This record gives sequence, C-alpha cells and structure tokens, in this order.
Amino acid sequence: MKIAIVGLGKMGLAIKNIVLDRGHEVVTIDPNNPNADYKEICEESLNGVSAGIEFTAPSVVRENINLFNKYKVNLVVGTTGWYDDINDVKQSVEQSDNGLIYASNFSIGVNVFFKIVSESAKIVNKFEDFDISGIEVHHNKKVDSPSGTAITTANLLLDNIERKTKATYEMIDRQIKPNEVHFASLRAGSVPGSHEVIYDSPAESISVKVAARNREGYALGSVIAAEWISNKKGFFSFEQVIDEILGDKNEI
Repeated sequence: MKIAIVGLGKMGLAIKNIVLDRGHEVVTIDPNNPNADYKEICEESLNGVSAGIEFTAPSVVRENINLFNKYKVNLVVGTTGWYDDINDVKQSVEQSDNGLIYASNFSIGVNVFFKIVSESAKIVNKFEDFDISGIEVHHNKKVDSPSGTAITTANLLLDNIERKTKATYEMIDRQIKPNEVHFASLRAGSVPGSHEVIYDSPAESISVKVAARNREGYALGSVIAAEWISNKKGFFSFEQVIDEILGDKNEI
C-alpha cells in the first residue's frame, strides 16, 4: 500500500523508515521541511494513497483531518491535544464516510501498559491502604504537559479506583486530597518518554512502568494502525486494534 506521512520531523522520519521496511510505498507532506515530497495535503499529494499518518501539532490537526475527509483518504492521527473536540471530529469523519484511528500513544508497549494499569487498578481498588500516583518524563523539546499518555493513564486509574475521583497534574504546594491522583511531569534532556504508576502503602510499594528507548515503537504502532484502517470506514481508537489482536473486538 501507499502511505502518506504528514509531518516530516523526527517522528515522521522514523515512521518513513518503518513504512519502507514493511514493503510499502511512502509519500511525505510537510510545509516546513524542504526534503518533503509535497508542501500541502491536496489531491495530487494523496493520489493513490491508501492511508495517511499524521504527527503534527494541535493547531493544525483539525484542518488536516478535514482535508483527508475531503479527499476520502483514511487517516491515523498521532497528534494529541485535540480531544476536547473529539465528538465533532467523530461526526465529521462519519458524515464524510471516511476512516480515522487515533491514540494518545501508538506504542505497542504503551498500549500493553494501559491494559496492565487498568487490570492492576481494579485490584488496588480493593485495598484501601494503597495510595496512587504517577509520573511521566519526556525530552526537553516536548511542547505539551502533561502528555496525552499521562492523561489516558490517569483516566484509567480514575475509571477503576472508586476512592480516586480527580487527577491533578500541576505542582502541589499543599497536602494532596484523598480523592486526588497526582500525576507529575518532568521535562529533561533527550528522554523519548517514560510513564510510571505507583501504588504505595505504609508497608510496600508497587510500580508499573513503561519506558521508550527510541521512537521506533511509536512509529511501528502507527504503521500497524495505517495497515489496519486502510480498508475500513468509521471512527476508531488504537485500543480497538489491540483488542482485536487479543481476540476481544469492541466498538466505540
């Protein structure tokens, strides 16, 4: 298949290598990179494309989605920071009879981590001695905080632990409230990304952690998503791909 990569930064380059390694054709689109094949999403740049993979910025992601809907090309959206508009995006995709798959993180390891966090939280829910917190670390060039993955992880904790009803991401200069999960963010150096959930009691501590060594895990997951969505119509989360792999098919 032919895959269009929108956004030819470090992530886009990693995706390009995976696309070619898996035997697909590739076309790149980026208005700011002189090495890209095209500067804009248009009929010419999407000619013959089976699916696109978009890793850009929250300020342009909605426009990019609308253009892929216009040209009837399915899209994988790796950009985060637009989920407040998710219902509108879902409606526009369905009205366009197009296909879209999104995730806060396309890493296979991170999505396994989500499953582990969800199941472990159900267990910890039964043991009130354990308090719950989290921390995520990313490189110093990352523009958003907390990460989309941190927000997804915190929501899994809130969904499965009855005594926790609120996630707090900012610095706390007070005693934390019993119903809060503090999920802290650290930006430093060249760290690709790590996320950790900590279950802590007076007697012992349990941690669940995933750490990326490089961008290849994210890139591979996004290409697998493109292969999966290429012949489908509708609005999907990457969790549904993981569920299908595990033999548990669900629909949004």
